[in-house]
Amino acid sequence: MEKIPWFGEGLRFECTQCGNCCTGAPGYVWVSRGEIQRLADFLGLSLSHFRRQYVRKVHGRESLIERSGGDCVLFDSETRRCRVYSERPRQCRSWPFWPSNLRNPRAWQSTCQVCPGSGQGKLVPLEEIEARSEKIRI
Repeated sequence: MEKIPWFGEGLRFECTQCGNCCTGAPGYVWVSRGEIQRLADFLGLSLSHFRRQYVRKVHGRESLIERSGGDCVLFDSETRRCRVYSERPRQCRSWPFWPSNLRNPRAWQSTCQVCPGSGQGKLVPLEEIEARSEKIRI
């Protein structure tokens, strides 16, 4: 018998595009080769140009560059929006359903404190939460 996680009945989430997850504390937005190509195409840049301007190597992996202060290089500070939202990397697509945020109810409540869309909006079913959580390796 499979154990049902504490969020077995689903969790509420609807992205408000507030930019909180794109700004602030330093971190990494890991990107695959396919994602880099897709982002370059979306912005109309050659792959090499995109890599030079937006990607850095960290411990043998690739991450989007962040500006001083921790903002993602693809975040538009004037509009407070992601410049590539429709094509954003899977790490961004899977937020807030990262394993660290789903560890227990307290971790989820902490996420709700920093992300205005967490705990709000439509009910996301367990199957979708697990599928999004499994896609991410942070």
